[in-house]
Amino acid sequence: QLQLVESGGGLVQPGGSLRLSCTISGDNPDLHAIGWFRQAPGKEREGVSCTSGTGSWKKYADSVQGRFTISRAPAGTTVYLQMNSLKSEDTAIYYCAGAVHAMCPVNFQSALFNSWGQGTQVTVSA
Repeated sequence: QLQLVESGGGLVQPGGSLRLSCTISGDNPDLHAIGWFRQAPGKEREGVSCTSGTGSWKKYADSVQGRFTISRAPAGTTVYLQMNSLKSEDTAIYYCAGAVHAMCPVNFQSALFNSWGQGTQVTVSA
């Protein structure tokens, strides 16, 4: 399993931007896809984005497509989520998670992510 720590959350106005970071430690992080999930109060956790172990393959939820960009540093030990054009509905706790395999699970199946960070709060409000 990996150890993951998120950072970069905060308060931002609608239309603004934030960049979240996920710092990864453990053996062979490039053998694990990394996903970003979020959970808003009273709602179920949802998958936001995922990148493969090499960082060459990426996927996004429809709700963030075109606004969020996931990237992975060459060493594989940091994954970023650049969030632009933020909306109030993006308010949530954001978690990064390490997948069992190097490829992203279909439909962000959370059962296939076995390492989770503690989360970072993102609040979009005027």
